[in-house]
Amino acid sequence: MERLHSGAPMPAHLRGSIMALGNFDGFHAGHQAVARRAIELARAQGRPAVIATFDPHPMRLFRPETPWFRLTTLDQRERLFARAGADAMLVFDFTRELAALDPLSFVRLLVDWGVAGVVTGEDFTFGKDRAGSTRSLAQLGAPLGLAAEAVPPVTGADGEIISSTRIRKALQSGDCATATRLLTRPFAIEGVVQHGDKLGRTIGFPTANIDLGHYLRPAYGIYAVRGLLADGRVLDGAANLGIRPSFDPPKELLEPHFLDFAENLYDQRIEVQLIHYLRPEAKYDGLDPLMAAIAKDCDDARQILAGTPHLA
Repeated sequence: MERLHSGAPMPAHLRGSIMALGNFDGFHAGHQAVARRAIELARAQGRPAVIATFDPHPMRLFRPETPWFRLTTLDQRERLFARAGADAMLVFDFTRELAALDPLSFVRLLVDWGVAGVVTGEDFTFGKDRAGSTRSLAQLGAPLGLAAEAVPPVTGADGEIISSTRIRKALQSGDCATATRLLTRPFAIEGVVQHGDKLGRTIGFPTANIDLGHYLRPAYGIYAVRGLLADGRVLDGAANLGIRPSFDPPKELLEPHFLDFAENLYDQRIEVQLIHYLRPEAKYDGLDPLMAAIAKDCDDARQILAGTPHLA
């Protein structure tokens, strides 16, 4: 699948596309419904299917002081969009110039790129001061040959609308099960394994340290996790996500220890799925109680993961 940027012309072979348009940060079940409809229309009409997203998130542009809240990176979204069946991913470089376009100018931009149809969620807004709605998108696009369709919200088993906000709240409360259900996959943090102080290795529990970057900060604590390696292997483990209160100085990291695994992962890019929240972080007086707690966490994680199916 190709990754395109809004600053470059649309390649000729992708003109005439049907585009799923939204932020799609989490690419949860609701986002997937929008993408699925766009791809269905594209296939029925013999057109390319493109999924568009925005980077940075509009919130980051207008409120840069906002705490990190991302659920996926662009690389993760690219893989998710490809798995959904898209031919290309278009990244709107969200600048103040783009945000300042009035709704008609934004629609004309889509038409200039050769977009034939757009599918959005019903709550989609666009243009300066978010003045454009799905209704105005259809009204402005029709005379220019741009078809527009809005997909209704998707609700969960509890009847509530699935949203990125709900997923973030679930993760911040340690509710991995709800986040997994709404995302249709576990929330996963991807990063390059860093060199650390290697204390875990000296006490028999080596960890693969990953910076949390721009991801949402889930509840600090100990998790049962799965690690996805670049070569396709899947590893079970237990991880500390937080500031390591037993160590000085505190340092915010995701530190998975993978069970029955002793290979070197330094400088490799891996993805760590948060499967189950085991307990909050705790401070221990000495290595012996710390090692005992880690051993119990690993036993608990092993039992939980043994009964949890793999979800990509």
